[in-house]
Amino acid sequence: MIHELLLKHINKNAKFSKSEQEEFCKFFHTKAISKKEFLLEQGQICKFEGFVTKGCFRIFTIDKKGNENTLYFAAKDWWLMDIDSFMNHKPSELNMQALEDSEVLIITQKNKLSLYNTIPNAEKLFRIMFQKSIVAWQRRIIRNHSLTAKERYVHFITNYPEIASKLTDRQTSSYLGITHEFLSKIKKLS
Repeated sequence: MIHELLLKHINKNAKFSKSEQEEFCKFFHTKAISKKEFLLEQGQICKFEGFVTKGCFRIFTIDKKGNENTLYFAAKDWWLMDIDSFMNHKPSELNMQALEDSEVLIITQKNKLSLYNTIPNAEKLFRIMFQKSIVAWQRRIIRNHSLTAKERYVHFITNYPEIASKLTDRQTSSYLGITHEFLSKIKKLS
């Protein structure tokens, strides 16, 4: 069943009856994304939330100098979206690119609102997941301000080895906020 991973994920945060689980899954559709293909490009409006069931995505911006700045990665069992674009219907500043052949379960904003009306407990579920994502962002910001580049690198490869193994050094350095050359120096010293 393609929704099995999603159900396992949601059951960590809320309890749904069997019939609610079946109904919950009806609001999502599967989308396959090939390696290097974009799920969202800067300038488009994000009309979905996605749950990764296979593969890995890089979520990044491109600054005025043409530098790529990676905000986060979304691997299997992770969510991805541009919350600002999704909620405010404004052009996205983000790019979402598959790092490998990937699959995502997509829910549109219209379906999400319908889901809330159909399964009231779903709103609680998404609130809890949103709060957890804010905690993760806060922790990342604190690490970026309080740890050295080497400490951030060690933290990343220790806590996310599966994601780190899929990345080029340029993608890793973009995520850590350091140059590719500096990452090479850190790796030589590790």
